[in-house]
Amino acid sequence: MNNYFDDNVDKKRLELILDIKLKYAHNEISLEEGRKEIREKLGKVSAMEVAATEQELLKFEKDQCQKEDIQAMTALFEDLVDYSRPELEEGHPILHYYMENDELRKILLSIEELMTKPFIPNQWYEIYDKLSKIRLHFSRKQNQLYSVLEKKGFTRPTTTMWTLDDFIRDEIRDLRSLIDKDEAGFLAEQKTLIDDIRDLVEKEEQILFPTSLSMISQEEFEEMKEGDLEIGFAWIEVKKDEASPKKGLTSGNSEFMNDLSRLLSKYQLGDKTQELDVKTGVLSLEQINLIYQHMPVDLSFVDENEIVKFYTDTKHRIFPRSKNVIGRDVKNCHPRNSVHIVEEIIEKFRSGEQSEAEFWINKPEIFLYIKYIAIRDEEGRFRGVLEMMQDCTHIRKLEGSQTLLQWSSENETSKEEIVETEVTEPVHAKPEGFSTKELNENTKLSDLLKAFPGLKEELPKINPAFKMLHSPLARVLIPTATIKIMSERSGMNMDELIQKITQYIEER
Repeated sequence: MNNYFDDNVDKKRLELILDIKLKYAHNEISLEEGRKEIREKLGKVSAMEVAATEQELLKFEKDQCQKEDIQAMTALFEDLVDYSRPELEEGHPILHYYMENDELRKILLSIEELMTKPFIPNQWYEIYDKLSKIRLHFSRKQNQLYSVLEKKGFTRPTTTMWTLDDFIRDEIRDLRSLIDKDEAGFLAEQKTLIDDIRDLVEKEEQILFPTSLSMISQEEFEEMKEGDLEIGFAWIEVKKDEASPKKGLTSGNSEFMNDLSRLLSKYQLGDKTQELDVKTGVLSLEQINLIYQHMPVDLSFVDENEIVKFYTDTKHRIFPRSKNVIGRDVKNCHPRNSVHIVEEIIEKFRSGEQSEAEFWINKPEIFLYIKYIAIRDEEGRFRGVLEMMQDCTHIRKLEGSQTLLQWSSENETSKEEIVETEVTEPVHAKPEGFSTKELNENTKLSDLLKAFPGLKEELPKINPAFKMLHSPLARVLIPTATIKIMSERSGMNMDELIQKITQYIEER
């Protein structure tokens, strides 16, 4: 067992809990017999003790990850574990998870209420679009919490929970696809979905969050805030200053780093502007970092020991990453159902049998190309894997040839053009001949933004979901979006959306 648990958990109590769990899991005792044994021998059990026994079950059997077994194991400890919610300061990463769970519970209540009313597809699309934001909740857990806990040796419970995350994510996706196809089947599965989500929330609040608060230091939580903010939050608004690391907690480290920097500079080792000989040129460390930050593709590097060592921190990054993945076993950065693919790629690269592997994701709104390349040194020794990922949506749309310089319409307007526009014509001026009576479900967002450029800044005020129009995905979303699609994606009633847009246009 990890040293952390050796120091923080009573071994005798742990052995008793583990013995009861194993007997119950193998049907040697009934649920009531197991609960009675816990009450008589242990009394109340801490969430930390339950988590520690999960970690002890290192022999990973496929059936142990099924949701039915997890639900049954939760029932074994029901009312016997202290699960009281801790008091946390504003901005604490774990507090944000609790806040999201509170909002998630409201969504589940809305689903239960909607089940008692006549079936209206748009109402269900609205609530499922809102529910699908649970992906952000999962992404922060997988990239942030899980990675820190795994570095401390707490691997089994996080692996189990990742499986549940993906199970529920897919369950939501599959049920949403039934709204227009199978009303009866869709409604019949709602209770199961609600139960599954509530079970996961309980497991988070009963195991994951208490264990995280016990194992993760305040300094580590502070470092986590930046990555949390970058990935985003589901259903809650978090101010940037609230989610920013507190500088005071790292002052000691900063002082040390300043001393170290001065020492390295003395021997010309710490100067970011000092030029370094690279394979085909001379670059400073500062220039190298700038190049990586502006790469038109996403890169990640895993070394020969299967440890994540690097990724490009670009603004256009397709999938979220956080600094906590650095130093993490690459197998723990992927859901369980795809780990075997990662292992096969590394195995064939290491043996020399293969040197490249490619994948692509082809959807109506986006085309992603992914390539894995074996890294070998001059002697041919395997040194790691380079992953390259690129959004090729725009490239696939190109036709003919372009041999003359032509600036993209998405580029920023020059300062001279901005000044001229402000002087000669209001930014929000209504184009001649445009009538708000023309607005309908088929009105294209691109046409609206062309006619009313300021609308892009106004839409997030109308509905926070439209913040995506200021993200890298905007160039994919805007050309295809209509008012109907905007209504479905934001969960906003279409008539209300048209009314808000009309009001904005008429005011100008």
